[in-house]
Amino acid sequence: MLDDGNPARVAVDCRVNGVARTGVVEARLTLADFLREVCGLTGTHLGCEHGVCGACTVLLDGDAVRSCLMFAVQADGRQVTTVEGLGGPDGALTPVQEAFRSEHGLQCGFCTPGFVVTVTAFLRDNPEPTDTEIREALSGNLCRCTGYQGILKAVAVAAKAGKGTST
Repeated sequence: MLDDGNPARVAVDCRVNGVARTGVVEARLTLADFLREVCGLTGTHLGCEHGVCGACTVLLDGDAVRSCLMFAVQADGRQVTTVEGLGGPDGALTPVQEAFRSEHGLQCGFCTPGFVVTVTAFLRDNPEPTDTEIREALSGNLCRCTGYQGILKAVAVAAKAGKGTST
């Protein structure tokens, strides 16, 4: 609650992709909407808005979370990394992003940011996954275009090359 006594608006202070972000938002604003509308970071996509599709996945203090299921106020004082924050400052692709590109792990691209963020956290925690572990790790992300083969291959290629990131 702000000093003006309006319980419907709250202050949010967090770090997004390493940059301090502050906003006064409605208490019910989702983290996904905060990232898109307040921070102007539209790489976090909204698909189902029920936490099922994974398109809105971001890293919260390093853990992959569904930003459509969180309120922005829950990120107060925390670190948020979106797909925009994964690459280098010069725009260079991360090894995971490069594997998605080289192995044709995307078509329309709508689900891709969620997959890339999920895979980044997964390979950081499990740098040598089996095919079964890869399938399980990706089971919470949906794609309507690719048939998943390019995505699965991209993860395997990134893992085999030791290309997990430390984000």
